[in-house]
Order: sequence, then C-alpha cells, then structure tokens
Amino acid sequence: MQKKDELYRGKAKTVFHTDDENLLILEFRNDTSAFDGEKIEQLDRKGEVNNKFNHFIMNHLEQAGIKTQVNALISDTESVVKKLEMIPVECVVRNVAAGSLCRRLGVEEGLFLNPPTFEFFLKNDALHDPMINDYHIVSFGWATQTQIDAMKSLTFKVNEVLTTLFDQGDMILVDYKLEFGVDIEGNIVLGDEFTPDGCRLWDKETRNKMDKDRFRQGLGSVVETYIEVAGRLGLDLN
Repeated sequence: MQKKDELYRGKAKTVFHTDDENLLILEFRNDTSAFDGEKIEQLDRKGEVNNKFNHFIMNHLEQAGIKTQVNALISDTESVVKKLEMIPVECVVRNVAAGSLCRRLGVEEGLFLNPPTFEFFLKNDALHDPMINDYHIVSFGWATQTQIDAMKSLTFKVNEVLTTLFDQGDMILVDYKLEFGVDIEGNIVLGDEFTPDGCRLWDKETRNKMDKDRFRQGLGSVVETYIEVAGRLGLDLN
C-alpha cells in the first residue's frame, strides 16, 4: 500500500490518503498537547506507544462485536484504517467524577457515578469543545437521531468491555471520549483512537493517575506510565 498526500493533521496524529480510496494511514506523532493545544511538547516514543496501544484496544473491541476503524498495524507509528465520514461530536462517558464535571457541578473528585453519565461535545478547539445535546446534533445536521442512538448504545457497550478489561489490570476507567464515523455501507463505526490520551485511568489501589493528566498536571513519566498501563493489559511495549 502506498502512502499519498496528507489529508488531515491534528494535534497528535496525521491522516494520509492511500492508493486505496477506502483506506487511510493514521500516523501517531510524538506531539503531546493539552488545553486545546495551548500546551504542546514532544515526548519520546509516545507516537509508537499510542499507535500500538490503540491497535490493541480496537482489536479487543472488535472481538467483542464492536465495529472499529482499525485495519492493520504497518509500522511502529502507523496504522491502516478504514475511511469514515466522521461525525464532529465527542461521546463522553464518566464512571467516576473528575475533571470538568467536578468544576461544572461542584462535586468531589472520585465520586463513583451510578449509572455512568453520558455527554456530547462538539469537536471545535476554537470554541473549547462546547457541550451539546441530541437536539443540537439533529438541528445542525451533524447526525441523525438513528445515528445518535447508535453512538450512545455503542459507547455504553465499549464501557462494559473496557471497564472489565482495565479492572483486570487493577485500574479504574474513570472517563473517556469516543468519536464515530459512517462507513461506505452507512454503518456507525468507532473511529479515531482509544489511548491514555483520551481517557482517565487511575490505579485501583493508590488512585495514581495513569493517563494524560500526568502531562496536563506536570506529574511527569507520561510515556513510561502509558507503557505500564499497556503491560497491565498484557501488551508489552518495553
């Protein structure tokens, strides 16, 4: 497969066309950003670690019957993925109160949420990813109600699968965001990535942070901790 022109460059990933119109190459870079791109650094091996971690998680979800964009791992930092028409919203599930939820509602960090909460956010850095609801999504034509229902259902199915997986590694899946797209057959498919960049993970016993909060809060050992997370799940990245 031949890599062709750049299609899109995000804060930490670059997407390329290929000679197959239905496949893209997703490149994970060492760039690390927070606060809508206001804080950016290069972290050695981060692209490799996130690429392999994402491939591992997406394959695990595929085995659970959840359609994902993943196709093949082709290098340390690159994966072939199915081309999707991405829906410009983020689906966020929170199992434990943390981050912006605590700031918005004045609740204590660490409160377990039963049932977990679900929120939509518009993907727009300039607007700081504002919270939206089903009505906004339908009214502005970002997705249909049927697609919204599918995204919600799949997001909670992902939650069931991954909370169990991380629990087996003595970790708490605090919260995470997912992005979905539509494939050539009109199916809703999980796209983008699932890495410690896009979720919160705590050690079950110590509550130590094992995700991008280590970068946001200047705690250090970001990539080393991501490698530890992978190892606890059975993926050796050393």
